[in-house]
Amino acid sequence: MNQIAIKVENVSKNFKLPHEKQSSLKGKLINFGKKSGFETQYALKDVSFEIEKGEFFGIVGRNGSGKSTLLKLLAGIYSPTIGSIHVSGKLTPFIELGVGFNPELTGRENVFLNGALLGFNRQEMTEKYPDIVEFAELERFMDQKLKNYSSGMQVRLAFSIAIRAQTDILLLDEVLAVGDAAFQDKCYDYFEQLKEQKKTVIFVSHSMDAVRRFCTKAIYMETGKLTHIGTPTEIADVYLEENMELSLQNAAKNETPSLSESHKLTAKLKAQSKDSVSVDFTYKLKDKDELYIGFSIIKDGISIAELTTSRLNPLTKSGTVTYEIDTRLLNGGSYQVGAGIYRLKNSRLLNMTKNKLLFIVKGSDETRGGALKLADNWKYR
Repeated sequence: MNQIAIKVENVSKNFKLPHEKQSSLKGKLINFGKKSGFETQYALKDVSFEIEKGEFFGIVGRNGSGKSTLLKLLAGIYSPTIGSIHVSGKLTPFIELGVGFNPELTGRENVFLNGALLGFNRQEMTEKYPDIVEFAELERFMDQKLKNYSSGMQVRLAFSIAIRAQTDILLLDEVLAVGDAAFQDKCYDYFEQLKEQKKTVIFVSHSMDAVRRFCTKAIYMETGKLTHIGTPTEIADVYLEENMELSLQNAAKNETPSLSESHKLTAKLKAQSKDSVSVDFTYKLKDKDELYIGFSIIKDGISIAELTTSRLNPLTKSGTVTYEIDTRLLNGGSYQVGAGIYRLKNSRLLNMTKNKLLFIVKGSDETRGGALKLADNWKYR
């Protein structure tokens, strides 16, 4: 038990959601003696796991899966309906950053106020103040009232204060979304320091690149249940597969209308192996145009690779072409394929596939989120 930081045993959490509320005296008199109706929401169902000291532990799942409820139970904000949670050491939650801020006070005054809530005296906060302001990048705004800050500025300041806490265990809930790319890089550097210091961290995120990069172990939550526990790569793959199924369902409901009635184009995943994905592009032509097909491989909304059929040998009649994508060139993650059919003469788009195809490349991402694996062509001198 000495190496266990947190132990969660058979924890369930239920909430009662009332359906009726009488606000008038007449209504209360009419319904006197009647039981008010309510619905029981089962936020968590029989969840059990252990977190060892020094682990960077990921909690992954779609919205509504129970992640936030679980974090609030770990933080002591909620009590379990059933089961128990044992915490060894001091725990600091970064769940709702900025709680305790006073909008009528300046940024400077709120730094000292929050520092007091974390247990620091004024002299300690005076020493920490320059580092807090520099990290938050708010030097010019510290004497303005907090109510004039943007929401992003407030969270950056709150995060910069919170990381000064002297604690054994940290709960981090989606803190990567608190600023621009430069500030997120600072957050990443801070997480690297936590790993080096062997701090125990519980990390909730929708970024699978971040989960792969920082976590040493992870769990997957679905509708209040713990369904998978494993390595960060295994859990990231589960998350991507679940989201791919949901994306396919949504795509089927929202088809893109055809651009042209003369030419049709459909795409279908023919097969996927460990090293490749084969895609069939089927086209139906109604006139004698000279055409070509172009497709893109897309990751995180950005095209990372594009290719067309030969323009020296244009398409002039209906048929099917197949392209085999070498997935050894791709890092782990979810990818889309979108395609269009174009007129050779002026490269005008005539039609496109109604829905983007989805496929997953499993495995670790050693380049910290990059899509393409470059060839290992180093020359050492």
